Amino acid sequence: MTWSAPEKVLITGGHETGGLASFAEGLASGFSELGISSEVIRASQILSRWRELGDKRVLKILSTTAVLAVPLARRAICVAHGIPYMPEQGWAKVAGFVTSYKMANANGSARLVSVSHYSAVHLYAFFDVKIDAVIHNPVKSLFLEPFRVDDEERIYITYVGRLVAAKNLDRVLPAIRDLLDDYPHLRAVIIGEGSELSKLEATMDDDQRVEFKTSLTDLQVRDYLRRTKVFVSGHPTEGFGITYVEALSQGCVVAMPASGGGIEIALSRVGDAVHLFPISLGRGEILEVLRHAVRAKLTSPVPLEPASARAVAKSYLDVDRSLSAEPATEKQVAEVK
Repeated sequence: MTWSAPEKVLITGGHETGGLASFAEGLASGFSELGISSEVIRASQILSRWRELGDKRVLKILSTTAVLAVPLARRAICVAHGIPYMPEQGWAKVAGFVTSYKMANANGSARLVSVSHYSAVHLYAFFDVKIDAVIHNPVKSLFLEPFRVDDEERIYITYVGRLVAAKNLDRVLPAIRDLLDDYPHLRAVIIGEGSELSKLEATMDDDQRVEFKTSLTDLQVRDYLRRTKVFVSGHPTEGFGITYVEALSQGCVVAMPASGGGIEIALSRVGDAVHLFPISLGRGEILEVLRHAVRAKLTSPVPLEPASARAVAKSYLDVDRSLSAEPATEKQVAEVK
């Protein structure tokens, strides 16, 4: 059967905040730019859309627990957003994820995509899960708009994301406070929500140099990033890290562990736009890396056009095309450019 563009794309998202929500919203906007209708729903809603699950005119992009519906789906792309994280997710949920990925491997009407080569390699090594393609997550178009901000206005050391134990902010924040002692003009801002919020606030002892912000809009986050000197993360097994892309897009220097999918974003810029923490995350080691990051002067912008929502949506269509028995014609390809 010759490939034709889907009439609609159904995308499952996750938490209202965090990388998965950003992934779903960004991908939907990319399909919109290509002229294809899309809808984002919760993973828990997928079984109620049984008609669309079996409809070959609808491309399904399934994440997290929605992947368990893949045996009922025709024309589906399943997405592995990272490596199952046992301490946070527990054995039962991890077993569910691995089972769902295996079902995607076994379904001839589905493909399994990973958001990074890091995740793809580890899923295969640990669980014998085979990845059909690697497609990095999309960045929303508002982060790719041109801007000019004086480097002197960059006064923040910033974190953006979910506040959960896996992010290791309890280990990174003490070093950040040490850095603020060295550079009195700097401040720190932690943007996000999660189970660790109260604990992290309590450990700061009402330090007025450290701000906590919740429920910010994308535009408000972008405004903070444009005033950020160094963006930080402490998650050594991050599947990809779309916030790294957002930070680089706004001219931030990124400091992160020397592990995880985020290193793939700008590997050639390590030591310039990207600075790496030892994965031991020792306080003194983090502080030394932060000092180098604060002093860094970016020599050129990091090219991020491949991360645009339109480019990523097109990559998903390329994977979808591989499900058909025959290659697309030049006319069909042109229809979705």
